[in-house]
Amino acid sequence: MSQWLKFDIAFSSNFIHINYYMDICINHFFEDYYKTLKTPNDGGGDGNDTSPMNGESELACIVQDQEMEEDEARSEATFRYTVENLSKMKETQLSPPCYVRNLPWKIMIMPRSSQTQDRGPQKSLGFFLQCNGESESSWSCYAVADLRLLSCKEGQEPFNRKIQHLFYSKENDWGFSHFMTWQDVLDPEKGFIKDDSITLEVHVMADAPHGVSWDSKKHTGFVGLKNQGATCYMNSLLQTLYFTNQLRKAVYKMPTESDDSSKSVALALQRVFHELQFSDKPVGTKKLTKSFGWETLDSFMQHDVQEFLRVLLDKLESKMKGTCVEGTVPKLFEGKMVSFIKCKNIDYKSTRVETFYDIQLNIKGKKNIYESFNDYVSTESLDGDNKYDAGENGLQEAEKGVVFSSFPPVLHLHLMRFQYDPVTDCSVKFNDRFEFYEKISLGKYLQTKEATSADYTLHAVLVHSGDNHGGHYVVFINPAGDGKWCKFDDDVVSRCTKQEAIEHNYGGQDEDMSIAVKHCTNAYMLVYIRDSELENVLQEVKEEDIPQELISS
Repeated sequence: MSQWLKFDIAFSSNFIHINYYMDICINHFFEDYYKTLKTPNDGGGDGNDTSPMNGESELACIVQDQEMEEDEARSEATFRYTVENLSKMKETQLSPPCYVRNLPWKIMIMPRSSQTQDRGPQKSLGFFLQCNGESESSWSCYAVADLRLLSCKEGQEPFNRKIQHLFYSKENDWGFSHFMTWQDVLDPEKGFIKDDSITLEVHVMADAPHGVSWDSKKHTGFVGLKNQGATCYMNSLLQTLYFTNQLRKAVYKMPTESDDSSKSVALALQRVFHELQFSDKPVGTKKLTKSFGWETLDSFMQHDVQEFLRVLLDKLESKMKGTCVEGTVPKLFEGKMVSFIKCKNIDYKSTRVETFYDIQLNIKGKKNIYESFNDYVSTESLDGDNKYDAGENGLQEAEKGVVFSSFPPVLHLHLMRFQYDPVTDCSVKFNDRFEFYEKISLGKYLQTKEATSADYTLHAVLVHSGDNHGGHYVVFINPAGDGKWCKFDDDVVSRCTKQEAIEHNYGGQDEDMSIAVKHCTNAYMLVYIRDSELENVLQEVKEEDIPQELISS
């Protein structure tokens, strides 16, 4: 077995499965989760139902977004089940359902016996998570979960084990046949049983299901883009631009009446935006990719997301010239920086003002977004054989660097996860942990203080799972800038928590791993909106903003 694989055993209650899995997924979601969750009544359940063999269920959605508590389409929930008269339990028990992603999830518990070579017969507590147990259709739902046996002793941590599984009709439950020995469960000294009762708890986080009716428009108010292959990051970027409402409004106002529909990027983008706004079903992008001339996977692989974005914005900027929306692109995305070289021993300084539509941040060896900005504006010494040629002043020792003179309303940050490796002579992906935040303040990086503070709110997180050879792209977007996030996974759109959108996409490695197993799922691009411009950038786009010919086409 490869060194980077961890061996563990998880079971279906009907079949035994040996599950070799990459620990990156489970610990990625849960390494900090129990520390951040504050669940009520961790001392155990009281259990008021005195009828033998009956348990009672306590359903509680413990998430940061309290509006998702009663939302059965939510992405996560925590629920409990108290089992009474445990010592007399003979049969399998199921808790009442807790709904996540519109699917019923239940705690399944039973006594299990097995034969061991060294100890002979041994009885254990079987603990499983069941999903959609009464359905026979061809559905599937990927989830990660923390299975916990709560302690009755104050201050004692629960006994927990973690699972990840693709649930479907033939494997609709997953967990552990031998979660804990029966002897340890019944031992009062261990602290898990009181008055012959135990309390089990599950925290489950699930992706939107496949093979069942998932109405993105109903659950989120938005629709996705069809996965038409060979488009890599395009769907994520298009959603990001669509939710830059001021840009969408300007795109609608571009004159396209006489454009060739097979060649006009502007017209194709108008149609995609219009369908995203009014359609109830996922939207296709084939006409857009055809108009762009990038119809093969090679076309997208040969250009990174930064190049694609620059080409697209350049085409839009050109199309808007001479119209009522001329200048919208630079107004939204353009910032300015000053490159300088300053001599150390003489009074000489060379400066050059440059514009930018995005900033590339080096993340290698950097802990967070501020360290990357510090690195960006750090100065380089020009000395020794690398002295600066100051013309008639000859070669001089100098400092070279950049300083920002203005930041734009919409700030695109490209995290340099893909870089050339001279050792392997190819591009590699750096999966190092890199922290970014919902709110950032960039005032200290400005040459002079601007009229409004350079405070920004995170609007979109573009995420890649995989390596430099390929993978999967999704985007998390905060559409209204109010902290209510959605996950856009091609044609499926679902609500998600702030933690899923931000912390879960830091990347990095697990602290408890003896070898460097890196998370392959992480952010590669961030979009921030300046707080003073939020209302303007995210202004409502109404039907009257759309040309009639586009509506009737």
